[in-house]
Parts: sequence; C-alpha cells; structure tokens
Amino acid sequence: MPKPDKGFWGWLALAAGLILVDQLSKLAILARFQLGESLPITAFFNLVLVYNTGAAFSFLAGAGGWQKWFFVALALLVSAWIISVRLTQPEQKRQNLALSLILGGAIGNVIDRLVHGAVVDFLDFHWAGWHWPAFNVADSGITLGALLLVLEQLRAARRTASVGPVSGER
Repeated sequence: MPKPDKGFWGWLALAAGLILVDQLSKLAILARFQLGESLPITAFFNLVLVYNTGAAFSFLAGAGGWQKWFFVALALLVSAWIISVRLTQPEQKRQNLALSLILGGAIGNVIDRLVHGAVVDFLDFHWAGWHWPAFNVADSGITLGALLLVLEQLRAARRTASVGPVSGER
C-alpha cells in the first residue's frame, strides 16, 4: 500500500470536518425538533426533522429495511475507493476537494444509518407550495463534491481537445 503524502492528511481533515459539522447540525435538530415538526426561517426555507431510510430523493425508502445495509455497504465501498484513489494518484487539488466532500458526506450519512436507522434530514427549501426533498449537510457535501468532479472532468476533456491529436496520429 502506498504511503500517504503530506497533502493526504489535510484532505482527510477536510472530510472529518464535514462529518463533524454534519453530525453537530443533526444533533442540534434532534434536540430541538420532533419528527415532522417544521420551523419557517424565510419565505422559501424551513428547518424540519425527517428521517430518510432511502437514498437521494428517498430512493428505495419503502424497500422494507434491506436498503439500510445496502447503503451502508455502498458508502463504505465508495469511501475505501476514494481513499485508495487519493493514495495512488498525484496531488490534484480540485479532485481531492471533491473526493473529500463526498467522503465526509458518505461517512456522515453512514453514521446516521447505524445510529438512527435512517438519515436525519432537516433542510427544507420550497417555492410556491413545491418542496425540494429535505436534505442535510452531508448530502450537500456529496452533491457539491459530485458537481466538482463533473466540472473537473469537463475541464480535463476541454484541455485534451485543445491540445489536438498526438504527433503522427490522424
């Protein structure tokens, strides 16, 4: 197994920081709210306590319980893959930021599944009676990390396309 470079620990600390903020925010909501209770903050944002037994947009929420272990295993496999990528690839700041956010978010939600049996969601954005599915800090990290990975791949493809064909190829 490759030895972690100096930057590895900083990126791991970022993931740990996201886990900490995620878990502290969920503890604050759990201490203040009853299940389903909502507190309007603005005309388009509420704090609410809901449990999500599924994944994004409550995917597989009603699957009967097996999905908890499926999502725990999936998150742990993705986390192991992220750590192995970070150990084996050279320093790439944007990619490392993205992977750290995904790692922190994945572990934050795994903790919920193991402790509460479901993910604690509490951020509720809405407009004109339409509500976006409630989410949390970990979900935000995963989403932002995934978006950054896509943007980085698009940048890399654009750089490759601007270089043109390799000498001798047509």
